[in-house]
Amino acid sequence: MTAIAKLSATESKLFLREPIGVFFGVLFPAALILVLGSAIPGFTDPSKDLDGARPIDGYLPIMLALAIATVTMVTLVSALTGYREKGVLRRMATTPVSPSALLTAQFVVNAGALFAGSGLAYAAAAIAFHVQVPANVAGVLLAFLLGTGAMGAVALFVAAISPNTRVQAGIAAIVYYPMMFFAGVWTGPVMPHAVRRIADYTPLGAASQALQDAWVGDWPRPVHLAVMVATAALFGTAAAKLFRWE
Repeated sequence: MTAIAKLSATESKLFLREPIGVFFGVLFPAALILVLGSAIPGFTDPSKDLDGARPIDGYLPIMLALAIATVTMVTLVSALTGYREKGVLRRMATTPVSPSALLTAQFVVNAGALFAGSGLAYAAAAIAFHVQVPANVAGVLLAFLLGTGAMGAVALFVAAISPNTRVQAGIAAIVYYPMMFFAGVWTGPVMPHAVRRIADYTPLGAASQALQDAWVGDWPRPVHLAVMVATAALFGTAAAKLFRWE
C-alpha cells in the first residue's frame, strides 16, 4: 500500500468520526432534495414555463453542483485549516509525509464522501419523486468528476493560504456564495443569459451547466470542460507550492 493510500485510509477513519463532515458530505444533498421536493408547491409537477418539464428534474443537476461546492469549500477546507490550528500539521512535518500526499489524501476522502452523498441524493429523488436516469450518464459522470477536481483544487488552495479558521472562513465565504449563484442555486435552470455567459467561465458554473447539458442527453460543451480542467491544474499546482506545515 502506498503512502497516499495509507494516509487516505487514516483520514477516512477520522472523517467518519466527525458528525458535521458526514452530514454535509453524505447526508445533506439527499436531505435537501427531499425537503425541496416535499415543501415547495409545484416543485414535482409539470410546469408550462419549462415546456412541461418538472422543476425538480432540472434542479437536480444544480443540486449536485451545490453538493460539490459544499463538500469542497466547507468540509475539505475546514479539515485542513483545523489541522493547522490544532498543531496537527506541525507534528506531521516531522514525519516523511509530504504536503502533496496530505492534500491528495484529503481530496480523495472528501471526494469519496461527495460521490456517496450524490448517489444517495439521486436515489432519494428517484424513489421519492420518480426522477429519471440521466439521458447521458457518461457525460454526467465526466462533468461531476471534473467539477469535483476543479472545486477541490480551489478548496486546497484556500486551505494552503489560510493561517487559521477565521481567515479560512472569510475566504471560503467569498468564494462559496458567488460560486453557488453562478451555479444557478438561487436562479434555477432559467438563469439570465448575461449571467450565464459569466457563469460559463467559473468552475462551479461550468460544472453546473455541464451537468445540466448531460442530464438531458447532450455532451458537456468544450468551454465548460476546459474551464474545469484549467482550474484544477492551476489551483492544484498553486496549492501544492504554497502549502506550509506552519
